[in-house]
Amino acid sequence: MQNLPQHKKIILFDGLCNLCATSVQFIIKRDKKDIFRFVSLQSDLGQELLQQLPISEQKIDSIILYESNKAYYYKSEAVFEIVKSIGGFFYCLLIFKWLPTAVTNTIYDYVARNRYRWWGKKEHCLVPTKGLQSKFLE
Repeated sequence: MQNLPQHKKIILFDGLCNLCATSVQFIIKRDKKDIFRFVSLQSDLGQELLQQLPISEQKIDSIILYESNKAYYYKSEAVFEIVKSIGGFFYCLLIFKWLPTAVTNTIYDYVARNRYRWWGKKEHCLVPTKGLQSKFLE
C-alpha cells in the first residue's frame, strides 16, 4: 500500500454516486484546515484500505472515515466525525449524535439504499480537477 499521508483523515466514498460526489465537493469547500483526503471505494487503493479494516462488505455502503492511527468510522459515525472536523455552523448537527447509533444508522442505511434512485449514478468515478488533485490519493 502506498504511503498514506500522516495527520490526514481519509474519506473513502462511492465514486459512482452523485450524492457522494456532491458531498465530497461540499467537504472540500469547508475543509479550511486541510484535514481530509479522498479515495474512491472503487479504486485500487480504496479496495486495499477496505481489506485492512475489519468491516464486513455488507456494512460498506458509501462512506468510511479512516485515520492514520488505524481508527475508522463508517455510516452515521463517519458523518458525525466529518461534521465535527468541519465545525462552524454544521457543528450543531452533532445534536443528532445523542440519538442511539441504531437509529442514526437506520436513517443512514435508508438514504444509502436509495441514493442512486434519488440522486443518480455516474458511469465513471469522479475525476478531480487539477486544482483538487492534491486532495485525492488515487
